Amino acid sequence: ELQEDLPYVQLKGSIRYARSIETGKKRLIASFQDETGEIKLVWFQKLQWIRKQLQIGAIYTVFGKPTAYHGQISLVHPELEVFAPTQQSQPILPVYHTTEKLKLYYLDSKSLAKLQRNLLQQLPSRVPETIPDHLRQRYNMIGRKEALLNIHFPESYESLQKARFRLKFEELFYIQLRLLQLRQIRIEKQPGQIFQDTSLLNQFYRTSLPFELTQAQKRVVKEIYQDLCAGKQMNRLLQGDVGSGKTMVAFLSMLIALGSGSQVAMMAPTEILAEQHYKRLHQFATSINISIAILTGSTRPSERKAILAALEQGTLQILVGTHALISATVAFKDLGLAVIDEQHRFGVMQRAKLWQKKQHYMSHVLIMTATPIPRTLAMTLYGDLDVSVIDEMPAGRKPIKTLHYYDAQRLKVFQSLREQIAMGRQAYIVYPLIEESTKLDYKNLMDGYEGICRAFPELPISIIHGKMRAADKDYEMQRFVRGETKIMVATTVIEVGVNVPNASFMMIENAEYFGLAQLHQLRGRVGRGSEQSYCILMTDYKLNDKSKERIQTMVRTNDGFEIADVDLRLRGPGDMMGVQQSGTLDLKIADLGQDGKVLQAAREAAKQVIREDSMLTHPEHLSIKTQLNFIHSNAIHWA
Repeated sequence: ELQEDLPYVQLKGSIRYARSIETGKKRLIASFQDETGEIKLVWFQKLQWIRKQLQIGAIYTVFGKPTAYHGQISLVHPELEVFAPTQQSQPILPVYHTTEKLKLYYLDSKSLAKLQRNLLQQLPSRVPETIPDHLRQRYNMIGRKEALLNIHFPESYESLQKARFRLKFEELFYIQLRLLQLRQIRIEKQPGQIFQDTSLLNQFYRTSLPFELTQAQKRVVKEIYQDLCAGKQMNRLLQGDVGSGKTMVAFLSMLIALGSGSQVAMMAPTEILAEQHYKRLHQFATSINISIAILTGSTRPSERKAILAALEQGTLQILVGTHALISATVAFKDLGLAVIDEQHRFGVMQRAKLWQKKQHYMSHVLIMTATPIPRTLAMTLYGDLDVSVIDEMPAGRKPIKTLHYYDAQRLKVFQSLREQIAMGRQAYIVYPLIEESTKLDYKNLMDGYEGICRAFPELPISIIHGKMRAADKDYEMQRFVRGETKIMVATTVIEVGVNVPNASFMMIENAEYFGLAQLHQLRGRVGRGSEQSYCILMTDYKLNDKSKERIQTMVRTNDGFEIADVDLRLRGPGDMMGVQQSGTLDLKIADLGQDGKVLQAAREAAKQVIREDSMLTHPEHLSIKTQLNFIHSNAIHWA
């Protein structure tokens, strides 16, 4: 059954002979066989010492990674141990990762297992039980000591599974318990201003709404309105794919706060995105005589002074901006609602500063993201927030067709691009890097730009990348928006915040080098008008398995949540949301890509505990309270 693409394997058999090879790279080779065949064991270091240890004819258990050399399978530097009948009750051996340097000092997996076994024998007096009896019985869970013993030295595969379930459940249970407790405390203790006046909302809805709302948008506005009426601080996460109409929902929410005489702030991570939000909101606001301004790092001092004065007097109703909004000089008369876009791109302290700009009540908070977050990740990262999802696209939009082509088919793609431009449309061509990299053979932007100019000499072309000055970027962007240029050659700076309904064609070079979430965000730049749009993924012929799966997923589906689930499985949660550095997801054994059912069970259990006893004062919850305090003794909570 051995194949070279298997990860690690464990075998039982006997050593027939061993011989040293002195020519070329010195090595020791032993022939290892069982009743089904023979393989080679190979060592390149500590040859004499290993040779002395080997017992010809003895039965061993060996462990290692299979490799193939000249068609024959071998294990290089395997772990091996003479098989003793007493081991029969424990056929599964643990493997501890070590390094070549540690192995030179004889600290291999076997030695670490010995140390671990000694430690585990001292456990009984030192490991407190952290999950009460009633929960263990309900979820058919083994005790903590038993789980720790069986995760290292399981008696059977079944006992290993039970140990894994117990330890994963415990880890996720305490994360959920902490989040749900914080949410409960917020609901009970954190008062919020009551906003019930919907006259402004109704006026805009009747006279100025530019398009019919989808059912999903209507549902989410109702959820937000209920929060704003409840007398508790709203803390809601609004998820929706690119182009699903989050900005309109945010504006309708603002009108509820403005109708009650409060002010509103909207914070975006980049100037381009802040500008775009401002332009959209400005159209809506001026139609019903609402004052609105924008504040970024490049706002002129005289304008800034006027904005700050109007803000303090209360005559300025909506302020859109970047993190310039959180500087100490920005003071609101009465900030009722803070809207934050793409919040994972801000630091936690930055976000907290915004909603502390109000004295008596905490401002209501609406967080928006166009990055679809898988349910398991949302429950873990944002488990203390209420979540709304816009899962429906506006009427009249056609799904974007995504196609995969190899470099050799480039002329065919260029022909499709010509046809689109002949129909009056515009196109994006996206590259991964700006300058040639010595390590990676990507198509770089400058070469690509020159190539496109040669292929389409008759067309005006824009170029935009991260190293350009903001004013130059804006100039090029505006030319494209006005239709003066037909092709935009760009890096991923267009990933967020560009809205050109006439752009119906996107070609992504070296698509295999982009993450799934990024490909999905880029694709969302087209398909904003009523015409059929296309996204072309160009790749090399040589693709690894993960790249293939990413490309196939993009071609198969436009559903951001399905894409996010695949991305979570391929990349893991830390990489995906950039949360590893914040310690939020420093999981030891649970895996959010695989353990959705365990997480769901842990959250249900935590919900029940919080419902019955939110401050954990009952005697039966003493062990939970002790463990929770121990885990979070140094944690800072910024929500």
